[in-house]
Amino acid sequence: MKKTYIFLFAIAASIALTNCKSNEKKQDFTALTKSYFDDKNALDPLGATQNGQSAYNDQLQFEMTDSYRKTQATFFNKYETELAKIDQASLSNEEKNSFEIMKWEIQVGKLVLKQPSNLMPIHQFWGTQVTMGQYAGGTSAQPFKTEKDYANFLKRMDKYAVWIDSAMVYMKKGMKEGAVLPKALTLKVIPLFADMPTAKIEDNLFYSSIKLMPTSFSDAVIKDLTAKYTTAINEKLIPQYKKMTEFLKNEYLPASRSTSGIGSLSFGKELYKTYVKQWTTTEMTPEEIHELGLKEVARLTIEMEKVKKQVGFKGTLLAFFDEVRNKKELKPFHKPEEVIANFERIYTKIKPNVDKLFSLQPHSKFEIRRTEAFREKTASAEYNQGSADGTRPGIFYVPVPNVTEYNVYGDEDLFLHEAIPGHHFQISLQQENAALPDFRKFAWFGAYGEGWALYTESLGKELGLYQDPYQYFGMLGNEMHRAVRLVVDTGMHNKGWTREQAIAYSLAHEAESRESITTEIERYMAIPGQALSYKIGQLKIMELRKKAETKMGAQFDIKKFHEKVLESGVLPLALLEMKINEWIQEK
Repeated sequence: MKKTYIFLFAIAASIALTNCKSNEKKQDFTALTKSYFDDKNALDPLGATQNGQSAYNDQLQFEMTDSYRKTQATFFNKYETELAKIDQASLSNEEKNSFEIMKWEIQVGKLVLKQPSNLMPIHQFWGTQVTMGQYAGGTSAQPFKTEKDYANFLKRMDKYAVWIDSAMVYMKKGMKEGAVLPKALTLKVIPLFADMPTAKIEDNLFYSSIKLMPTSFSDAVIKDLTAKYTTAINEKLIPQYKKMTEFLKNEYLPASRSTSGIGSLSFGKELYKTYVKQWTTTEMTPEEIHELGLKEVARLTIEMEKVKKQVGFKGTLLAFFDEVRNKKELKPFHKPEEVIANFERIYTKIKPNVDKLFSLQPHSKFEIRRTEAFREKTASAEYNQGSADGTRPGIFYVPVPNVTEYNVYGDEDLFLHEAIPGHHFQISLQQENAALPDFRKFAWFGAYGEGWALYTESLGKELGLYQDPYQYFGMLGNEMHRAVRLVVDTGMHNKGWTREQAIAYSLAHEAESRESITTEIERYMAIPGQALSYKIGQLKIMELRKKAETKMGAQFDIKKFHEKVLESGVLPLALLEMKINEWIQEK
């Protein structure tokens, strides 16, 4: 018996030692994910503020500089080395997802650094100059509640004045190497800077937070902050905005290129392949995506013809597009507030049906707002995530640059995509998930995130929408819009299409106005590859749902399927497919 006890004790000790080593490995990996998140925030302090990481609220990245790119390279090499030390067998399934996500981000990040994309540091759609404007408004992610908050943004404004100089330095380097924006984009960038200086300081965007100072501040503090902000705006920012405006008009615009796609640049084709990989999280080639786009356009054209027949329109589909674009009944508003109220009505309409499709729902609050005036002319409708702690709501921004021309035919579909159950559900659930490491709570993969939002558009009828054929046509139109993107994005950046060719192709297949389509095409010119993410992700999620329905039969539960897709946050599509396949096999 004594020998048996000794033997059993040895086994128990061995198991305990193994468990201890396993826990140590897991602790090492947990610590690694934390330091990874901290270092990512340090590299992207504006993004950190968006994610509610307040330690970085006074910082600003100089993302175009060589020194910044060297820091990025060091970051990627450090974590590539650290990941190689991890025993993957000791990790849980969700930890293995974290491992693969870190590995994927590092791989793609290193690929992006191989090409000099930093020589074109600004465009009209997003970037530091746009984010700083949003934060300056005082109602976005940058907090303005305490004296320290105001001091933080003052420091950020000082750095931003220097950032504008750095942007010009690298744009001049780009001019020497032929790495410049297309002329059409430069023309859109100029107003972003030219419109910022104001005759009265009180009218300046960067003065907005001063007008929103808490009543708890003392008179002395109010006077001090007002003086400091006034000085920073008048003596630092406005001169820099004027300097950039003159540079753009007199030097950069004449040097801007006549081509539309980045494929025309010496390094453009390789960079585009990297962007395709980054935005789709697949190994698909630009050629494969172009062909897929053509097939989807053909399929959706047939569906649109059915709606045209349903409403009794006798002309061609192109003529029907004109009918939809110009139909007075679809342009009913006279005040921007009426546009916002219409989206509130859509929200009220779907609420009773959301529970039928979703058992997993976020706690985060949600608001609908008109897009800020300074960027409304060039902005698309969009969702801005709330804070993880729930203190800042998720916001669905709607641009209304010309209310009398605002067409409602796609509004039901748009709400599902940008708000509920699209981006607001997906992003809020991800941020609220205590089981995920922080770097995953704030991660983003376009193919999953935009793919999910586009997939939710197909749920409209189940949610009580699309009862009006024009609203259903709006859904088809928005899906067509994403299919067209596959064609025109690859067309411009890989096949050498011009901006005008892309606009003409879009007009031939969409019911959007020329003005709206032009803005969209210029968006794709500014951020190559991003437009591909929607359809690639949507098609994969729909494929996985169909597979689950077929394999599981009566056991298929739509609420459980949605839970499985959403519960782990954003994933590269290969990881999502693996997760759903495992769920199907378990059943």
